[in-house]
Amino acid sequence: MKIDLQMAWRNVWRNPRRTWLTVAAIAFACLILVFMLSFQLGSYATMIDSSVKIEAGHLQVQAKGYHADHEMRQVVRDPAAVDRVLDGIPQVEAYTSRATALAVISSDQRTYAGQVVGVDPVQEAKVSSLESLVRQGSFVSADDPEGALVGDLLANNLKVKLGDELTVIGQGRDGSVAATVLTVRGIFSSGIDELDRTTIEMPLANFQQVFSMGDAVHEVVVVGKDLWGVPAIQRQLTARLAGPGGGDQSPPLVVLSWNELMPGLLQSIKVDLVSGLIFYVALIFVVAFSILNTFLMAFLERTREFGVMMAIGTPPGRLGRLLLLESLALTGVGIGAGIVLGCAVTLYFQAHGIDLSGADELLAHFGISGRMYPRLSVVSALAGPLLVLIITGLAALYPALKIRRLKPVEAMRHV
Repeated sequence: MKIDLQMAWRNVWRNPRRTWLTVAAIAFACLILVFMLSFQLGSYATMIDSSVKIEAGHLQVQAKGYHADHEMRQVVRDPAAVDRVLDGIPQVEAYTSRATALAVISSDQRTYAGQVVGVDPVQEAKVSSLESLVRQGSFVSADDPEGALVGDLLANNLKVKLGDELTVIGQGRDGSVAATVLTVRGIFSSGIDELDRTTIEMPLANFQQVFSMGDAVHEVVVVGKDLWGVPAIQRQLTARLAGPGGGDQSPPLVVLSWNELMPGLLQSIKVDLVSGLIFYVALIFVVAFSILNTFLMAFLERTREFGVMMAIGTPPGRLGRLLLLESLALTGVGIGAGIVLGCAVTLYFQAHGIDLSGADELLAHFGISGRMYPRLSVVSALAGPLLVLIITGLAALYPALKIRRLKPVEAMRHV
């Protein structure tokens, strides 16, 4: 085997120009695969974090069935007990409570149906990026219980501006009529039309009083320290809420993650990932044909040499193994160089980001800065190169198998 390895390495460099071109093609393909996959995964993490921090959060604690029905009576009766559980989970960064009701919202000129959301002004700012998306006025404040934050599309439909009054009429948790008058203190623009067209926010304490909620809420929204720790938080939270520390909760509570709360976001990521994989596979096949061409040329140039070696007793299987070792050596050099270069480029942009300043206004609507950051991981660093190794190995099998059909006398006459 040692002799075969030495021969394979020597044969790889018999034509240095062709070898360097093939190594460069493999290295470039691996560099592109490492960087693009890291960028894709990093952009997904940024997209998810930005989207969930506008409204949904990484996790939500709700009454069972509330996500499907949104019934006013399906509440978290004891949110303080949920808060105590969350305080004991180290992966949790922040949390807040919300309550939501459908209502008729009227200005002096128009009337529209929408949803009224009661939020804790202090805790909401730690969980949601909505405060940074306020375009006019200010965020809701506990010192101004009658103040309201209105979506820009809803404000435009109602023809209201800062300081105008809105009449809100809905149904309380106990079935009574809930009515109040709010003053527009701020107008936000999240870039999500459904949210901007239907939503007004008010302080949670006032909401609970107007809608006869008592201490109950509809959602406890949780944000983790990072996206990858969300499954662990969900497992711990589910287990602890089912235990004695979960409080007197009826109906029972469920813990929903961002992908259950926002299935459309997950589907868009899957579609984008599939389109990316198609491009990656096409790139790998181009490299594979380059390898196949290299070894077919080597096979044709060395046919007479193979005939002589078979004539003096070298088994065809050993010659085939020699070609496969040459393929492994050539591919290994290219893949190694590609991984090193790909990781170096990715780490640079992971630290400095990729400037997307031309799309600042568009990204700002979603709470995303003008820079995107790739995220290097074991998967992004090795998945593409490993696939290159497998495909190029399969491509090298063809010339290796052709050796078995060679006849020594005919091969020695080959010119």
